[in-house]
Amino acid sequence: MTDSSPRRTFLRSAAGMAAAAQAISAAPRPLTDKEKLARLATNCWPVRMLFKSRPSPRGVNPQTAEMRKKYGEITMLDFPQWTRDQFPGITQMDLWSSVFGDVSDDSMYATQEFKMQDGQTRTMYEFDPSSASGKRWLGQLANNMAKLGVKCHHVSNNAPRNISDLDEARRREGIEVAKKWLDGSAMLGAKTMRVNTGGPRIAPEASAATGYPKNDEIVKYLDKCIESFKEMADYGAKAGVIVTIENHWGLSANPMNVRVVLDEVNHPFCEASPDYCNWEHEYMLYHGLSALAPYTHHTVHAKYWNRWKEVDLQRCTRIMAAAGFRGITALEYEDGPWDGVEGMRHLQKEVMAAL
Repeated sequence: MTDSSPRRTFLRSAAGMAAAAQAISAAPRPLTDKEKLARLATNCWPVRMLFKSRPSPRGVNPQTAEMRKKYGEITMLDFPQWTRDQFPGITQMDLWSSVFGDVSDDSMYATQEFKMQDGQTRTMYEFDPSSASGKRWLGQLANNMAKLGVKCHHVSNNAPRNISDLDEARRREGIEVAKKWLDGSAMLGAKTMRVNTGGPRIAPEASAATGYPKNDEIVKYLDKCIESFKEMADYGAKAGVIVTIENHWGLSANPMNVRVVLDEVNHPFCEASPDYCNWEHEYMLYHGLSALAPYTHHTVHAKYWNRWKEVDLQRCTRIMAAAGFRGITALEYEDGPWDGVEGMRHLQKEVMAAL
């Protein structure tokens, strides 16, 4: 028997309208510009040429001289104020390890000798956050940030090396450097700190002398990488800083390798911090990012890079949002038609349009 009662028809209609209204009310409202800005961070890498550097026998290159003429020379201690001045409304920063410290004070740096491709030896100075002068400098930077209401969200760290190295002494040295930097990052209140996976710059590939292709070589490096990140994640938990893996060449150029490491480490203080453009081929621009998005909770690098014919920045931002990402997007312009500051502003516009 068909129910055609006007009352029941009305009730069904009312219930449908109520459900629709509930669905509409549950939909997230658009973010205000202020809320969008709160999800962005400035980044040292695009403006690295502005940072005061050690005198070089080669002098200052023309591009650096032009940038400094246009925007001035700064140090990391100036970067919080620079952020407020150049990017009003953004109060988060992504700090690059290679521009930490006061280059006029060697006591806060460790030195390493590197043999260059031309056979010459070069001395590299790496900021040491465990040195007495380094700790004082970090305290000064933290004070500057507190006064200005600007925060360090992420440290893009290149200092810890050889994290997947098969030489145990080299790997242990890299882990110890990472621990020092985790302590230093904690002094700045950083939420996350990148550590590069290390290993060969180009990851080993499968071979097939006989039978089906197999890649035993990469497994050796993955084993060491997993072991290292487990230890660093444990230490990061004590320091209160999450250790992240970025698609940054070597093992991490392949998002599946990153997922393998993160799944095996299986630690709340170890996650991904992907970069929109650091891929080895163009199909990874969106598929690679989609693969890492579920593993990313705090930090992502929005990037424009003319290495690729086209990068849909808004699509990348929507990929992250669709995966539930509500963290900080750092504006890491690489290269293209703009200078570093202009490139960051372009990224800001595109990311905000998609948030």
